[in-house]
Amino acid sequence: MGQPVRDYLLTLCVTAAVTYLLTGPVRKFAIAVGAMPAIRARDVHREPTPRLGGIAMFGGLCAGLIVADHLFNLNSVFELSSEPRALLSGAALIWLIGVLDDKFEIDALIKLGGQMIAAAVMVIQGLTILWLPIPGVGTVALTQWQGTLLTVALVVITINAVNFVDGLDGLAAGMVCIASAAFFLYTYRLWYGYGIEAAAPATLFAAILMGMCLGFLPHNMHPARIFMGDSGSMLIGLVLAAGAISVTGQVDPDLMNLFAGGERAATHAMLPVFIPLLLPLTIIAIPAADLVLAIVRRTWNGQSPFAADRGHLHHRLLEIGHSHSRSVLIMYFWSALIAFGAVGYSVHSTSLWIVLVIVGLSAVGLILLLMPRFTPRAPRWAEAFVPPRYRRRRQAAAEAGAEVEGQQPPEGPEMASQAPERTPVAVGVSGVNGATAIGPRSRFAHRDGADSSR
Repeated sequence: MGQPVRDYLLTLCVTAAVTYLLTGPVRKFAIAVGAMPAIRARDVHREPTPRLGGIAMFGGLCAGLIVADHLFNLNSVFELSSEPRALLSGAALIWLIGVLDDKFEIDALIKLGGQMIAAAVMVIQGLTILWLPIPGVGTVALTQWQGTLLTVALVVITINAVNFVDGLDGLAAGMVCIASAAFFLYTYRLWYGYGIEAAAPATLFAAILMGMCLGFLPHNMHPARIFMGDSGSMLIGLVLAAGAISVTGQVDPDLMNLFAGGERAATHAMLPVFIPLLLPLTIIAIPAADLVLAIVRRTWNGQSPFAADRGHLHHRLLEIGHSHSRSVLIMYFWSALIAFGAVGYSVHSTSLWIVLVIVGLSAVGLILLLMPRFTPRAPRWAEAFVPPRYRRRRQAAAEAGAEVEGQQPPEGPEMASQAPERTPVAVGVSGVNGATAIGPRSRFAHRDGADSSR
């Protein structure tokens, strides 16, 4: 079993490396062609930032598929299935639409139509849901039209859920990376644990998707040097949906020997069969919830469901006092808890400790949400591995400097009264990047076109 793992790691690393190396030239290209729109009222960055990061991610996707096609343990996926070709066709189409939108801002209905066409292209080439395992009913075969409609719906929902959550630096790429890691563990267990070859394409898709996100994240973490844009968010949403579609309805209970024992034991053992139907929903639970709330909110206010606003979950985290980085980490935490919790429960559904761990981590997540102004301090031995704001050295240096001047550092209310007042800055206007930014900082001070409309 070790050899396939090495092949997957090689595919992941090549995908991540190609994406990482391409992002720098793509950033320069985006600036040159003017794919750097002016800051909008709903944005949280404080300077025009280039988009088109999806170009680098698509290059990583192609590189990952090429490498996997030449590996001994993964070559069978391309020989026995047309799903990799279907994924590449749909991804190329949705990526092209995203690139045009990043540059020319095409209409939302046109993008929706393009998403449906991309999903239909994958269906035509065999990437579709064939049947559904329904608890208490069993296996329900789908007609061609039913499978097509369900596949298109899942693709469109997943793409827009990922697109909606792409509002903070590193948020969408990190959440999708966490989701694809959980999905990889599940599909790998189906393939090599139970010998179900139908799960092989989904396992490959998850590994490539992790590489795409990991390669792009170093350029996209706060403060981001480049955004993935719709060309990237729609692309990773489509790849995530393709993996879920590939494995949904492909698990044969007879191959997993699930019906041994009594009826209750068989019911618990059938969870791995039902989980392909549920896991895609748990993976995009937070983006999907944000999508539904956004549609309801905009419709209730008499706006178009596609109208942009600042009511998303990540915007609300900033409003209650969380910094930009902490808001992203909180969203990471909840995504990991839901995705890995679902996978863990499907493996050990009869273990009480799985439920207790999930409940305990949920309590930790609620505490983090309710303590936006709490700043943890790392121990001295770990200061080299954490961001500067979590270190004690700056505080100690300030106190030492005050002692050298013959002044003791003020404490308590005196320190608060003597501290210089900082003018609060509203989030989402020009000159702001996150809720804790104090002053403007421009990377384009020496660039002639910094103040242009792009």
